[in-house]
Amino acid sequence: MPLQFDIRAILRSKAPKAHVPDFLVRYLERIAHVKQMNAFLRKHQTERNYDFIRLVLDEELCCSASIDGTENIPSDGKPVIFVSNHPLGGLDGMIIAQMIHESRSEKRELKVIVNELLMYMEPLAGLWAPVSKTGMLSKEQAMEQQRMWESETDVLTFPAGACSRLQRIDGKWQIRDLEWQKNFVQRAREYKRNIVPIYFEGQNSRFFYVLALLRKILHIKLNIEMLYLVDEMYGAHGKHFKVHVLPPIPYSTFDSSKTPKQWAQYVKSIVYATNNPTR
Repeated sequence: MPLQFDIRAILRSKAPKAHVPDFLVRYLERIAHVKQMNAFLRKHQTERNYDFIRLVLDEELCCSASIDGTENIPSDGKPVIFVSNHPLGGLDGMIIAQMIHESRSEKRELKVIVNELLMYMEPLAGLWAPVSKTGMLSKEQAMEQQRMWESETDVLTFPAGACSRLQRIDGKWQIRDLEWQKNFVQRAREYKRNIVPIYFEGQNSRFFYVLALLRKILHIKLNIEMLYLVDEMYGAHGKHFKVHVLPPIPYSTFDSSKTPKQWAQYVKSIVYATNNPTR
């Protein structure tokens, strides 16, 4: 059976008892570019992982990226945790994973911690390590993550857990990650993995940020703007992105002088201190 992205099947699996009107399904299919995505999947149904990402970037989106600081990507064979800001909500993860892979002469396994919904993108399932917003993973998924941390596999994670939002900081409106979660600090301590911070230059459309801000003002809990992330990805057509890899932070840095939560914000501050014009 050919690969395809099926909005109805996803809705049934996530909310089997909910009735979603046909007009809403059609609208979701339109903003998720389902026809366009499925045409691409049919054309490249045998491609997987990095080969698939390269085709997405070069053929489907015609976007490019350059990386600064490749010398900061460790080559000593010891597994690390790459942590990055999350401005785009999906495309940035693909670009960073691809650039890490291509920058190394000795190929190493890399897993990207992503929202479990991205597991529906089957050609990339081999790169993903799912995390649930509810904190509930299947027994098999939990065991797989445990094996990942205990292995020699490098891990890329986005500690904000969601893409950047428009926020008022020091009296100015800025596009910036929400608070970074502490999990990566705890994992670094437990598994003695150094942290490699990454700053990704990029942003979504003004519509996306205004919608997210209005949702917050109106106290709407449903993450409406997330529904538009595929549309935002296609909106990146033809763009060029810059990725900055910063010097590794030894796991021994994260001592008891700060809590894990405070250390997480410390690493975030290092990432955002990078001199970038789009920050």
